[in-house]
Amino acid sequence: MANHKSALKRIRANETKRLRNRYQHKTTRSYIKKLRETTDKAVAVEVYKTVSSMLDRLAKKNIIHKKKASNQKSKLAKVVNALTAAA
Repeated sequence: MANHKSALKRIRANETKRLRNRYQHKTTRSYIKKLRETTDKAVAVEVYKTVSSMLDRLAKKNIIHKKKASNQKSKLAKVVNALTAAA
């Protein structure tokens, strides 16, 4: 166990950040799942805007890699655009 006050504080801060990052990452994954399951074009466009913003935020905070965010946004855009062809 850490002996210095600053090390103890760092442990507490890291745990808080870990939980926040985990929550944000899980929430984004839930929105992605919701987007993939939707069949309505209008709903999909709105959810895509939200998901895109969430992915950018995760990449900015280094929770996920920026290229992973970019790849996911690209694939989700294809899913959304495919809904227009079907409808």
